[in-house]
Amino acid sequence: MTLISAQGISKDYVMGEMSVTALKSISLEIKKGEFVAVMGPSGSGKSTFMNILGCLDRATGGAYLLDGSDVSKLQRDELAEIRNKKIGFVFQGFNLLARRSALENVELPMLYDGVPASERGARAADALKVVGLSGREGHHPNQLSGGQQQRVAIARALVNRTPLILADEPTGNLDTRTSVEIMELFVRLNAEAMITVMLVTHEPDIARFSRRVIKFLDGTVLSDGPVETL
Repeated sequence: MTLISAQGISKDYVMGEMSVTALKSISLEIKKGEFVAVMGPSGSGKSTFMNILGCLDRATGGAYLLDGSDVSKLQRDELAEIRNKKIGFVFQGFNLLARRSALENVELPMLYDGVPASERGARAADALKVVGLSGREGHHPNQLSGGQQQRVAIARALVNRTPLILADEPTGNLDTRTSVEIMELFVRLNAEAMITVMLVTHEPDIARFSRRVIKFLDGTVLSDGPVETL
């Protein structure tokens, strides 16, 4: 079943009297349960494309269907609801609140969703257990290693039971050993929970944890195929 359907997606940025084309009629589909790596040099359009998929930016042309809904026609409040219910975000910089515990950081998406406090705590604790951080619920980010902070961020992405995780260079601030551990966690979540994972990376060794690689160049899809072709 298709989770993401991009149909002729284009994106132009207007700067004064100039117009810069970032994406040129991108069409592709991502099925539920896929693990996809998105690669390409700076300026290739991959980050713009991922921002559109994450409902953080709008396409200039074309249609984007997420889980059957045409999100290209939704209003700002509706996009915010889609982000909260359908998409979990994992960033290179972790984006944790320094003055909040691991448990409180994981609870944040549920606050926006109106989940009762008693349920928030239980679900956040369960999500931390899934990523291997049981016993660390009360620790603040400065008491955790980089790998542990990224695990908290992944737990936060999971806690609303979203079908899609978008990860932007999730291992960019981690050493090699920790990067492997985080990627193995993504592989396990994808296999066991059937969560669709799309990640942006510059590193072929990281992309090899995926099963499909999409390469962007100059606003177009240069190649799209199984990871074995990387």
